[in-house]
Amino acid sequence: MARASKLSAVNEAHDLGPEDEKIITLARAARARVGSAEGAAVRDETGRTYAAATVALPSLQLSALALAVAMAVSSGASSLEAAAMVSDGQPPGPADIATVRDAGPGALIIHAGSDGAVRHIYAP
Repeated sequence: MARASKLSAVNEAHDLGPEDEKIITLARAARARVGSAEGAAVRDETGRTYAAATVALPSLQLSALALAVAMAVSSGASSLEAAAMVSDGQPPGPADIATVRDAGPGALIIHAGSDGAVRHIYAP
C-alpha cells in the first residue's frame, strides 16, 4: 500500500496522469530486468509504449532514452507524447533531450529515481 501512496503523492505533486506513471513503471522494469544504470520508456501519439535499458557494448553505446526513442521511431511512431528516464545518477543530458524533442517537440520528459520518485520534469 505504501507504493500506491507514494505514486499518488508523485502524481499530485507533479500533476502526472496514469499514463505518465505507467511509463515510469515501464522504465523502472526495463532498468531492473537487465541491471542497468538507466531505464527509459516513451509513449507515442497512439498510446503505444516502448521501453529500453542502456546498451554498453564495445562497439555500440546507446542511452536508454535514445534507444526507447529509436524503437518507437523504427516501429512507425510519428510523434511522441511523453518520455521517462529512470536512474539514480545524472538527469537526461542535452543529447537525450534533443533526441526526444526531434521525435516529439511537445513531449513531456520525466526523470525519476529508481524508487519511482519524480526528480524533474522537462516541459515542452
